Order: sequence, then C-alpha cells, then structure tokens
Amino acid sequence: MKSEFGTLFLYGNTILPECVLIFGLFIILIIDSSSDRKNTTLLYSISLTSLLIAIAVSPLQWKTEPIISFSGSFRTDSFNRIFQILIALCSVLCVPLSIEYIEHTGMAIPEFLIFISTGTVGGMFVCGANDLVTIFVSLECLSLCSYLLCGYAKKDIRSNEAAMKYLLIGGVSSSILAYGFSWLYGLSGGETNMQKMVDGLSNTQMYNSAGISVALVCITIGLALKLSMVPFHQWTPDTYEGSPTPVVAFLSVISKIVSVALATRILNSLFVSSPNDWKIVLEVLAILSMVLGNLVAITQTNMKRMLAYSSISQIGYIIIGLITGDSNGYASMIIYIFFYIFMNLGTFACVILFGLRTGTDNIRDYAGLYAKDPSLSLSLMLCLLSLGGIPPLTGFFGKSYLFWCGWRAGLYPLVLVALTTSVISIYYYLKIVKSIIYPRNKRVNLYVKAYTIPVYSPTTNNLAGSSMFLCAIGSTLLGSLINPIFYFIQETLNASILFS
Repeated sequence: MKSEFGTLFLYGNTILPECVLIFGLFIILIIDSSSDRKNTTLLYSISLTSLLIAIAVSPLQWKTEPIISFSGSFRTDSFNRIFQILIALCSVLCVPLSIEYIEHTGMAIPEFLIFISTGTVGGMFVCGANDLVTIFVSLECLSLCSYLLCGYAKKDIRSNEAAMKYLLIGGVSSSILAYGFSWLYGLSGGETNMQKMVDGLSNTQMYNSAGISVALVCITIGLALKLSMVPFHQWTPDTYEGSPTPVVAFLSVISKIVSVALATRILNSLFVSSPNDWKIVLEVLAILSMVLGNLVAITQTNMKRMLAYSSISQIGYIIIGLITGDSNGYASMIIYIFFYIFMNLGTFACVILFGLRTGTDNIRDYAGLYAKDPSLSLSLMLCLLSLGGIPPLTGFFGKSYLFWCGWRAGLYPLVLVALTTSVISIYYYLKIVKSIIYPRNKRVNLYVKAYTIPVYSPTTNNLAGSSMFLCAIGSTLLGSLINPIFYFIQETLNASILFS
C-alpha cells in the first residue's frame, strides 16, 4: 500500500499543473451552480490564480531525468514543461483581455472561463502525451472548447458561421490525423506508445514502406490544418473575422503552440529514420504560407482578417526552427513563440478595446486615432512594428535568431524567402501606423470623432488596458534579454529526452 501511494504521488506530481487547473475549474463550476448571483470578480480571480499557480509549479521537474508515468501514456521533461508554461501564459494574458468584452456583450462569464481553462488543460496534456490515444483525446479536448468559444456569441450570425466552419474543418483535420495514426498503429504491430512504436517500426522494417509515407502525408496534412498553413488555411480568415475577438486572441496563439509542440514530438520521434521527407514537405508549406500570407494581408480592409493572414505568415517563420532539427533551431523557435505571444496578444488587446469603443474593426477607421488615444495607439504601433521585425523591437531579435539558425542549418532558400516576405510585411504594418498618426487628407473619420476613453474609478479594474501595456512592453524590451533566454532554453533542451 505504501508503494502504491508513493507511485500515485509521483504520478500526480507529473501532472500537477494540469491538476491545479482542473481544481480551479471545479471551483468555478461549484460557485456557478450554487449561487444565483454571480460574483464575476471572484470567478476571474479563481481562474487567474489557478493559471498562475500552474505556471509556478511547472518547473518542479525542471532539468530532471524524463519521467514516464500512467503506463507510458504521459512523459514529463523540460521540453514539455516549456510549452506548457507558454500555454498557461497565453491564458493568463487572454483572461484579462476578455473581461471588458464579455461584460459589454452580456455573454455568460462562468462558461467562458470554464472553456478557456478546459482548453488550456487539453493543450498542456497534448504537450506531455506519450501515446497516440492520449494525444488524440487531449487534442480534441482543446478543439471542442475552441469550437464552442468561436460560437460563444450565439446571437451573432457571424459567430455561428465561424464556429460552423471551424467545426467542419477541424473535424476533417482530426479525421485525417486519426487516419495517419491508424497507419502507424498497424505498421508498428499494434502499438500506440511512441517509444514502442519506434521499436515496432524498426523490427517490422516498415520505415521504407509505402505505408509510412501515407502515414506521414496524413499526419502532416492534419497538423497543417491545425496550424493553418497554406494551402490548408481557408478556414482561418473567416473564423478570425466572425468569432468574438478575445476568442480569436486565445486561438491565435494557443493553437500554434500546441500544434508546434505536437509536430516536434511526432516528427522527431516517429519519423526519425526519414527526416528529409517531412522536412522537404514542411519547407514547401512554410514558403507557401509566408508568400501567400503576406501578399494577401496587404489587400485586407478588416483588421481581424489582416491579422489572420499575418498569423499564417508567422507560422511559416516559426516552422524554420522546426525544420533545422537541432537544439539551436528549437531554441530560436521557442523564443520566437514566446515573443509572438506578447506581440500578437498586444495587438489583439488594442483591437478589442478599439472595437468596444467604436463598434468597428475596419482598418480605415483607425485613421487619426493617435490624436484621441495616444496610449492605445502607441501600444498598437509597437506591437505591429514588432511583428514586422523592425529594430530594435523584440520581433527583430526573434526573427534574427530564427533566420540565423536556419541559415546555419543550410536552409538558404527558406531563409531568403523569409527575409523577403518579412520586408513585405513591414509595408502593411507601416500602412496602419501611418494611418493612425497621419490620417489621409488630415480628415478624422466619424468613428474616431465619437471615440471616448472610459473613465475608470479606483474600484474598477482596467485589466484589459493593463494586459495591453504589459504586452506592449514585452514587444519592445524583451529582445534585449534574448541572449540569456537563448542559452537557458538551449541548455534545457539539451537535457531533454528529445535530444538524449
């Protein structure tokens, strides 16, 4: 009995961050079901506290030997913990962004927080899953919460349409991914554990068979749909435009983090004997995403659709680190994702606040905003310019390290395309910045004329504005710390099972 209790405690310790979030989720459920009068401040506090505690306890197994638990279904190492911390950080920043929007639109608060927490738990389990069944169930936990969040504004027909499109494309993505998993299951002799599958594929000598190519194609397509890479990106602009803006902010970062972590684990573990095949496929998809994403973003008139195509191009940059296949590339990839969280969420924070005060998301309606709200305008400009990679902002250092690692790995065509398209992206970011400061013909549009900044009393928490300023500071100053961050992550990855 003592041995069983010790084993149970060890298992619980490996999923302690997820358990903390689940405990907070149950508390919100109990409060919601036991009280007719909702204390919104308490609910938000519980959600944020559980997320912060999850981040704090995540480094408990930092730089320790990888721990395999739950009959081989879950693995804990430093690589997983990094991505789990990034996922929880996304939710910590997204919850404050949502408060003012939810209260303004009159949407249900407890259910929103429950979906956010459940999606976060699902994403964190994906990062540590060591079994195909666990991976698929955890990924669907995140996906189902994402579909529900997209259609959260039930009375808005655009939200319903976005949720339906996302549901259909997401279902197709999951089906193709499951079909690829089934091929691996059969080829490996009936194994679902990732380590046993590698041994099974080697023993059955199936790595050179046509079946492994079918599995690779299906898994790559399934992951590309999740990552919204070209040509599997069609759902992204419509989903971004129709969904509630805080939901879009949440999905724009967490889906990328989870999918990149999953792609890194699967491609480096199961297809380690044929690395060139998946690298060539990803290189083509990355080039298509960077080219089409940036070129189409130039023509957009809606801010959310522009950010959708911008995110498509950004995933092309991120994939460069994955294709390199070494610790330097993975470290630069993780750093850029970390920077991207602040840059992208900061931009969406400004879009949320501007949309609440004007009721529009059109880019032309931002003209002359600097004269009315300098703080929001400055935050938006810093985040946009950082996304474009303008020095000396954070995005410049993130892209520099990413492109440098790609160049060292011999990915010359990919890096050259990335540099060219990155310069193109500066054009449409600067076009918005110019409009904010210098409106065309010096005429301020009606939306900006009617723009008013709410007066916040000492008892009112302007959490959305605070989150916006935090992201703007991160988009501006984090680049100066890139060297110590890079070496810390690289040292952590070298100790991970992924490189052992």
